[in-house]
Amino acid sequence: MRRDVDELKKLFVRYVKDETIQPLKDLGRFVLWGVAGSVFVAFGAVLLLLGSLRFLQEQFPVLNGTLSWLPYLIVAVLCLGVLALTTWRVVSGAAKRRLKTSK
Repeated sequence: MRRDVDELKKLFVRYVKDETIQPLKDLGRFVLWGVAGSVFVAFGAVLLLLGSLRFLQEQFPVLNGTLSWLPYLIVAVLCLGVLALTTWRVVSGAAKRRLKTSK
């Protein structure tokens, strides 16, 4: 009887480890890599926007003086466009396509 209880306990502990702990570890790793990738992509986007601002300021001397605000406006509109594109792709992503095919 005691041996059966010990076996049952070991079986339960192994089941809990296999079915809960490992999937949680995998999920944590997935989230960690996703967050790290998002941070790097956001940093790269900021650098690209800053580079395009500097490009506009250096290459077009007509934008000096009273028109010095124009490169900032152009880059702000570009930033809003990137944000809109990103939002659109997130909202109409793979999950939405999978929902349509499963119906």
